[in-house]
This record gives sequence, structure tokens and C-alpha cells, in this order.
Amino acid sequence: MRYHLISVISVLATIPLGSLAKPFSPRWDDMRIKHSWNAVPENWESLGNPLSDTTIDLYVALKAHRESALIDTLYQVSDPNHPRYGAYLSKEQIAELVSPPPGTLEFVNSWLEYHGVPSSSVSTTHGGTTLTLSGVSIMQANALLGASYQLYKHVETNETVVRTVGYALPAALHRLVQTVAPTTCFSTPHTQWLSPRNRSVGVTAGLKRPVSGEPVTVLSSRYDDDDDDTTPSFLRSLYKTAEYTPAAADRNALGIVGILNDYPSPEDLAMFLSKYRTDAPDAAITVVKVNGGGYDPTNPAPESNLDTQYTVAMTYPTPVIFYSTGRGPAGTTDWFISWLGYIFMQDNIPRTISISYIMDERKVPEAYATYVCTQFSMLGALGVSVLIATGDDGVGKGDCVTNDGSVRFYTNFPATCPYVTAVGGTMNLEPEVAASLSGGGFSDIFKRPDYQEQAVTAFLQRLGNRYRGKYNATSRGIPDISAQAMDIPIYLEGIYRVGEGTSASTPIVASIISLLNDYLISQGKVTLGFLNPWLYGPGKSGLTDITSGSNPGCNTRGFSAIEGWDPVTGVGTPDFQRLLRVLPGSA
Repeated sequence: MRYHLISVISVLATIPLGSLAKPFSPRWDDMRIKHSWNAVPENWESLGNPLSDTTIDLYVALKAHRESALIDTLYQVSDPNHPRYGAYLSKEQIAELVSPPPGTLEFVNSWLEYHGVPSSSVSTTHGGTTLTLSGVSIMQANALLGASYQLYKHVETNETVVRTVGYALPAALHRLVQTVAPTTCFSTPHTQWLSPRNRSVGVTAGLKRPVSGEPVTVLSSRYDDDDDDTTPSFLRSLYKTAEYTPAAADRNALGIVGILNDYPSPEDLAMFLSKYRTDAPDAAITVVKVNGGGYDPTNPAPESNLDTQYTVAMTYPTPVIFYSTGRGPAGTTDWFISWLGYIFMQDNIPRTISISYIMDERKVPEAYATYVCTQFSMLGALGVSVLIATGDDGVGKGDCVTNDGSVRFYTNFPATCPYVTAVGGTMNLEPEVAASLSGGGFSDIFKRPDYQEQAVTAFLQRLGNRYRGKYNATSRGIPDISAQAMDIPIYLEGIYRVGEGTSASTPIVASIISLLNDYLISQGKVTLGFLNPWLYGPGKSGLTDITSGSNPGCNTRGFSAIEGWDPVTGVGTPDFQRLLRVLPGSA
């Protein structure tokens, strides 16, 4: 059974907050710290107070009344062995599950009124879980949150953000408010596409596919020649999608989340397709601007070009939508929260979403990560598959020495969220092996989900005491799945370039999932939705287990890829034809 997607966001947003009855008046000046850092996070420096006319959009995330019921339902509708499988929820049903406890809106509204926040600047978003305060002055934000917002610059990237090293809330609100953003989250997203290098195009020998005029290297020797790259035709052959023609392009779509002012180039896409998909002369992408996001096709970025070029080449003629997400001047709006707020307002959401941006989990406040992760669970409950890159630093970059002198591996958010599918990297062929850059390990925020229990426990038993204390042995492990991450060619500003990273693996896997969803739609069946219960269950037999390679980092050899799940390549790489045979309801 499928439910119609009925948007209730606009209904919730029209409730006049100022008209709600006020409860008793608490002491709004009884402030208690909600979150703070002991010092300015590493690699950030203060530039002093923002300009006096700076405003900020604040997201006040309210604690859900029935969040556990949402997660229970997510697992039920995502588990092929459960009677409710595929009975995805409507936005209205999700809003009922995540709405705050009765009286919360009235209570929080009285706090806002006390500080002079006009009801006209307040709206309810994210399925009713969040109050968005638009255009709040820095002075007013400091008063609301007992904060000291300043302008900070990252010493390596020169990125500037408006943040505070700590904030507080009235004691009476701590039980009702999960987090406020942007506040203390200094781990701004970054892409995982590594240093593209120019490459002259040589002549490759060997196999030719009928779907493209592109020559494909002889597979057994493709890494012997410096010009032999991981092209779309190679990937379509390797992952067995070349013979499949999408049949539901009018009802299916693949979405790409773009941030950091990264834009794709239609001209570069045309050049890429003329080389690798000559049967797709009319292919194009749709660019959607979110939260003031821009679009300058004359100034393309490697990541956005990579994402669009590979998804279009692998899924044509499936529509590809690129979401150009803004963040406000000087980082005064949160990237992920603003995109999630937008996507929930849409009547038609792509069934597959690819995200190649990550944040160092060590620098993400736990309450913020938990809140954003819940938003991703809501997408899963709607029947959307979300795939996110794990990162390119193996088990960690640098020496990974903590304040107490010990070594601690680390992972990246939001890949560590248990309600998304985390994508690692592979390379080579015969056999395909783990790419040494593949981000993998264990979260320090999220506990291990049930769907991982058997697979991760088996890995840990084989690992034994190695690296004891360097990771959390009871938590969520990543990645879940992997794909090729090395020698990935793109066109950028008309130049053929080659790079690497799990930011390439992610749109590759997303393309394969989108094709599976295309097949399901064409057969009148529900789409895959949240993938992991299926991937760790029946879907595992449709994957190729990667059993060699490792992901070094933190001055160690990292974890090793072994039989079964491992924190380097997950449960394996996709084989489209085998996955078709184990799709839910295919028996």
C-alpha cells in the first residue's frame, strides 16, 4: 500500500504562533548552558564581532513527542521481511509522529515574545519539528541564547562563518528544545573530490560497448596504462547496468545536493556525454535554487560537475535534479538544515538522493547531529534512498592524537547517521579491492543499529584486540556499500581532468540505486526507500564482497577489508543484475 504525499508543512506554518494560549510565565533569565566548547575549535580564528547589520536565521529544533515511533515505523516500512514493507508514510503522518509534546509551541512562543521576536518572522518547518526564526539580529540572537556570536575564519580554507563557542537556554526549555542552529557547529561541510589533475587523452584498447562510442580498456590491465580511467562505460560494464534501459523516466528522478556554492556546467556535461554517452545528445540537468543558492554555469566546481556528469551518463534518460543550496552571507544559515527544510516542502521528491559533502564528526555537537539524522529518517520514511560519502582519510587524517595523548580514529557525519546509506571507495579489478582513501570506522555519536548487529559483531570478533580503545566498538559502523573511487575523469571548464574520492563512489552507487528504483516503478512496485535493512539482509547476495585492501590513517594501517562487512568497503559493491533478482517482491 502506498500513501499519497500530502504536504502539511504549509498548514503548520500558517498557525499564528502569537495567538496560542500562554502558559505560566517562567524565569526566562534563568539560563543554563546547552552546549559549549572549551576553546575555539582547531583551525578557526575569531575576526571579532560581525557587522552591526548582520542577521541570522535560527533553527530551534524541538524534541519530538513520538520520535521512537518514527524510527520503529522507518524500520518496518524498510524491512522486506516485515508486513508493512513499502507502506511509506505521508508527510502528514510523519508530522504526527515528530510533532512536539502538547503545549510546546505555546511555551516556546512565550519565550520568543519575551525577547521581542515578532510572530511574523517565525514559521514551523521540517515536518513540525522546527521553529525557523528568520532575520534575527546578532544582538537579539545573543540575548535569546546567552551567546557571543562572532565572525570566524578557517585558517586553511579562509571560509568565514558566524558562530558562537557556546550558548544557553532558559532552564525551562531544556526539556523541550533539542538544539539551536547555527550555534556551535564549526565543522562546516566539505567535498570529498581530491585534487583533479589534467590528463591528456590517450588511445585505449579493447572492449567496446554497444551503448556508447567510448573505448573501454581491457579490464585485466586497465591500471597498467596511465590513460586508463574509470569511465562511465567501464562502470556500466563492471556493475552490470549497461544492458538496462530505464523505463520509468517519466516517474523517477535522481537528486544531487549541491552546497559550498558549487555549480555544474551544461557545456562540460555536453562534452562529457559526447565522449561517453553518444546516445544521449538531449541529456540535461535541472538546477533548483534552495535558500538563496546561486547558479553560475560559467564558474563550475569539480564536485558538481562530477556528480552531474556521472549520474546523467549512468542513468540516462532519468531526470537529474541538482539542488544549489545557499547558506546566507558569512555562513549565517545551516547548509543541511536549510536543504532538508526545502525538500520536505516539495510535492515530488526524487526517490534517490546523492550527497558528497561531509563534516568531521568530532566537531559536530551531538544534539545537532542527532537532530539532522532524524530529518534523514523522515526522508527514509517517505520512501527516499539517501546515499552519503564517507570521506577520503581512511580512519583519520594526521596523527589523531586527542587531548589526553591517546590516538582515536574518527569518522564523518552525516555518513554516520544510521538512517542513511554510507558509501566507501574501491579500485582496481580482478579483483576489485578497497581504495586506501576509503573513509570507514565507527561513530562516536550513534549507537549500532540492529540491521548491522550480526555483520559488525562478526568483524569485531575477527579483529580481536587490535586497535582497542581507538574506536567505539558498540556504535554505528561505516561504510555500508562501496564503488570505484580512483582515476575518475571529468570535464571542468572544457579540460579533461582526473581525480579521486568517495565523492565519486557516491553518485555512482546512487545511479545504480536509481536504476533499481526505475525498474520497480516500471513494474508497479514501491521504490526501495531506506536501503540498509535490505542491503544487510536479502540484498547482500546481490553485492560483490571486497576482501582485500585497507584504509590507513592516524599513523596506522587502518582496518582491513575481509570476508563479510568491514569498515573499509561495507558489505561490498553492487551487481545490478544480481540485485534485480533479489529485489523485494521479486521471488
